Amino acid sequence: MTIKSPVSLKMTMEINDRGTKDVTIIEEKGQLLEKDTTAILTFSESNENDEQIHSFITIKPDSISVKRSGAVNMHQKFIRKQITENVYRHEFGTIHMETTTDQIIYQPPEGQKQGKLFISYSTSLNGDTPRRHRLTITLNKQS
Repeated sequence: MTIKSPVSLKMTMEINDRGTKDVTIIEEKGQLLEKDTTAILTFSESNENDEQIHSFITIKPDSISVKRSGAVNMHQKFIRKQITENVYRHEFGTIHMETTTDQIIYQPPEGQKQGKLFISYSTSLNGDTPRRHRLTITLNKQS
């Protein structure tokens, strides 16, 4: 059985780069599809130039897949304790990303209880020194 729910979400991205911490917070409305052990979160956001970016996040017990399209294009995979690669395309060019995932925690929202997706990982851009990332998405089902 597939359950489709409107959600409000708060996405917090923390990047630690050689002692400098950068935090980005995005709050949007989206949709959460849940079927068996898989959840799919979809939402759109606008960048600083008011261009749309569509996100499609597939959450499985052993991996996370983040597809973004629109002003940027990427398909990033997170698999615990593995290195994955992808290409990030935006208006200024292309960046090769190598990601090492340390931790994935997903707690689905249940009733009035908030859901949470947490991913801790390191990313190297175009072969540079890896930067530490912490991505946290909190989800609240809307009635």
